[in-house]
Amino acid sequence: MTAQLNTAIFFGSDTGNTEAAAQKIAEKLNLEAQDIAGCSSDIFDDYELLILGTPTANYGEMQPDWDYFVPELEDADLKGKKVALFGLGDQIDYPDSFLDAMGDLADLVVDAGGELVGAWSTDGYEFNDSRAEKESGKFVGLALDEDRQPELTDDRIATWLTTLGFTL
Repeated sequence: MTAQLNTAIFFGSDTGNTEAAAQKIAEKLNLEAQDIAGCSSDIFDDYELLILGTPTANYGEMQPDWDYFVPELEDADLKGKKVALFGLGDQIDYPDSFLDAMGDLADLVVDAGGELVGAWSTDGYEFNDSRAEKESGKFVGLALDEDRQPELTDDRIATWLTTLGFTL
């Protein structure tokens, strides 16, 4: 079902890891990943499925481009839109705030009327706390750790896209 929706991929990235993950997702879906920096909320208007990617900066903070976009997201009308999130974090150096920005982004999406899709199991990760874990044992979206588990990224992306209904 999801695979037939008009889809867009947006990301914010500081070190390039989130951009690289967005590019991998885009390549598998024959789409173009777009940087959220400098965008306004009307960029979402033409899409039925939004794939949004964010790293968690420092100790649980939003990545700066997403942080600047928060007022736009608060004004956005995402009613009727499905939103799949992917987040990047470091579960060893930041075990008390792993993927927190993805959890914060999820809250903003829900507040704007979007329907979250693509929850991901917490199995295989070692962390103490995460605002991205809204229900026990599930992250609100795909969890990637390029610092500690880069060898798992490609398989995780492929599996996640399949759960969203895409045929790869």
